[in-house]
Amino acid sequence: MINNEALRCLLCKKPKCALQGCPVHTPVPECMLLYREGKLDEAGEILFRNNPLSAVTSLVCDWKQFCYGHCVLNVKQVPVRWYEIEQEISGAYLFKHRLERRSAELEGKRIALVGAGPVGIAAAVWLFEAGADVTLYEANPRMGGVLRYGIPAFRLDKKYCDAFEAMFEKAGIAFKGSTEVGRDITLSQLSASYDAVLVGAGAEKPATLHIPGEEKAVQALPFLKNPSAFNLGRKVIVIGGGNVAMDACRTAARLGAETWVYYRKTFENMPANPLEVEEAKADGVQFRVFQAPVEVKEGGVVFRDCENVQPADGGRVGTRIIEGTEHFVECDTLLTAISEKPDFDLFKGTPAVMNEWGWPATSEGGKVEGLSNVWVAGDFILGPKTVVEAVASARSAVNEMMEKL
Repeated sequence: MINNEALRCLLCKKPKCALQGCPVHTPVPECMLLYREGKLDEAGEILFRNNPLSAVTSLVCDWKQFCYGHCVLNVKQVPVRWYEIEQEISGAYLFKHRLERRSAELEGKRIALVGAGPVGIAAAVWLFEAGADVTLYEANPRMGGVLRYGIPAFRLDKKYCDAFEAMFEKAGIAFKGSTEVGRDITLSQLSASYDAVLVGAGAEKPATLHIPGEEKAVQALPFLKNPSAFNLGRKVIVIGGGNVAMDACRTAARLGAETWVYYRKTFENMPANPLEVEEAKADGVQFRVFQAPVEVKEGGVVFRDCENVQPADGGRVGTRIIEGTEHFVECDTLLTAISEKPDFDLFKGTPAVMNEWGWPATSEGGKVEGLSNVWVAGDFILGPKTVVEAVASARSAVNEMMEKL
């Protein structure tokens, strides 16, 4: 039965949803028309070739920021819910798709992918189809990265990661799990053994609060990786306002804890997907805004009140902590989810050029300056962004890599 949302689509000749809203420029009108005609397999193939993680991104995308938010019907405040149709098409297509060689462009080339998350999965598909021999290196035992070990199962069923594992095994794409590049094998060794290397591991090095007692806190990513390993107690406070913070607070609430999110700005400034914030509220999570932690003590946290400060030049809104507003808030567990960055230690001992902020200097497609055959993508070039933005970054890296090889 056809989703009536498809009949509302205007099939724009210059679709803002695809051209301006979507990082991977999903061909929405073309696939929408095929869907209307009942040609779901044809639409599925187009979506998969454009974005191998279409079945995933249609579930975890920030639609308001991307396709949904750029629909021309937003003028009437009734945008088309394309993501529902994309999930119907791609969710079915993924589980029956078989990878095949589509060209011999990279025949005989050996390529190593560091990280088997969104970047590694997407890049493996495109490079395999182009004829390359691909090997995935992953620090975790199984494939998926943040899809398996970060995003909770109530948001993303692990069957999607399982589908890629089965697909890659049948195709002969090599997977080396529990292998940490920089510890078990060096980047220099990979570079010497392969024609090209793409580093696309996730950002898992947590930022610090720089306040006394923060060693008592639990970092959100290890918690999300294995929630059952933590005894949260009765009350949990989560510090942060991004998507990781929303995943952490919702997970804690579903484990039965009284859960609060404390954030230094207000809801309008939260980087999290607004839909995730609303779903957290629906799960019983409570929020306190304009709150900054200043010390972690036994049994709770000391906060100060904050206020937004708008620069005179109209730039980014800042935050001012108000002196003399200290107050102690009891909790059994403090979870911190303030930001993460990649572990750049794997570039130690290489001639990689690092910029003034300590990140690798790269070409537009992500090739690392100083290294002849190493590219970076995803979090290693963008920082912690969305899954679809990681896929778009992988596409740029693969395109440049193919040109060079």
